[in-house]
Amino acid sequence: MEKETNNETVTIKKDTLWKYSTFALLGILLIGAFFALNGRTTGTGNVVANNPSAGSNLPSPSPQAVQVSADDDAVIGNKNAKVEIIEFSDYQCPFCRKFWQETFPQIKKDYIDTGKVKFVYRDFPLGFHPNAIPAAQAANCAREKGGDEAYFKMHDKIFSEQNKLDGGTVKSTVFDGWDKEVLKKWAKDIGYSIDSCMDADKYLDEINKDASDGADAGVQGTPGFFVNGKPLSGAQPYQAFKQIIDAEL
Repeated sequence: MEKETNNETVTIKKDTLWKYSTFALLGILLIGAFFALNGRTTGTGNVVANNPSAGSNLPSPSPQAVQVSADDDAVIGNKNAKVEIIEFSDYQCPFCRKFWQETFPQIKKDYIDTGKVKFVYRDFPLGFHPNAIPAAQAANCAREKGGDEAYFKMHDKIFSEQNKLDGGTVKSTVFDGWDKEVLKKWAKDIGYSIDSCMDADKYLDEINKDASDGADAGVQGTPGFFVNGKPLSGAQPYQAFKQIIDAEL
């Protein structure tokens, strides 16, 4: 009798364990499906989507090229270079700064300075970055004063100062955000007076055209790149650019 009771107890325990294991497995599958779906839903149209992890797989070296124009925007490098990289970017985007700080210097050293690549910067200000359009205006106003060289000096100045922001406000008792006066001062720091140009909002239409062209080419977040028309999205590591550039060369 005791033996039968024990067997019955063991059987019940096994059945109970099986049921709990089944429920746990179903729960894990549902949670996994939720996060996978959520990642696809929020994976475009925002800055976070364009910060691939260092361990992620590199993109294919031969993605399909799309039609995208450099327009008449600022260029650094040999204008007759075989490879053209167009960046659509936002001066307030932290991942755009990450690219500028970590990846761009190596591209410049290996490909731009050697005449193999020309690099074009176009504006793609995101709606939730209130400082992106004024900053883009400042860079264009600097270009008016000193050409593409001045443009990229201001480009570098803005990105070098971006890390002073904390929730959209400069960590200083002097400045309250990236208002026009801050940007005018930054321009003066590198030798250009852009006051009247900034006050007139002279390049607002140009900036909006850049954003429209980027959207037409498929840009959904920043930074977005095209290497001879082949799209590359996000603050990708140097090796991702090298793959495509070398294939084009």
